[in-house]
Amino acid sequence: MNDDRIWEFERELWLGGGDVYRKNVAEDCVMALPAEPFLYDHGAASAAVEKTPRWDEVEFADTRVTRPEEGLIVIGYRAKAKGADRNYHALCTSVLRRLGHEDWVVVQHQQTPFGVEVKDPDA
Repeated sequence: MNDDRIWEFERELWLGGGDVYRKNVAEDCVMALPAEPFLYDHGAASAAVEKTPRWDEVEFADTRVTRPEEGLIVIGYRAKAKGADRNYHALCTSVLRRLGHEDWVVVQHQQTPFGVEVKDPDA
């Protein structure tokens, strides 16, 4: 997957709904997000997206792409998302695994929001 397609793929995940997640997120995916339950699997992430208002736009900055081995892509970036009356700015990473020709899925995703205090689950 070339770099332009990587960022198009990631943008689809930010702007799309549950159908996009069910198609593009691996069954064995692990996500670390700043909302309970904090660690998500495929089902929990897809369900959360269904209940969350969609972003209207997202911009990526400080983008990084590495290809540590054939069929594996690791990306890092800052995301600035806007929607309705919400703004969100986070540092993110994703790992993509190739299943077949031009068939990729997310196997890991993590977000660290800027300027947001995340609730301590043990407090």
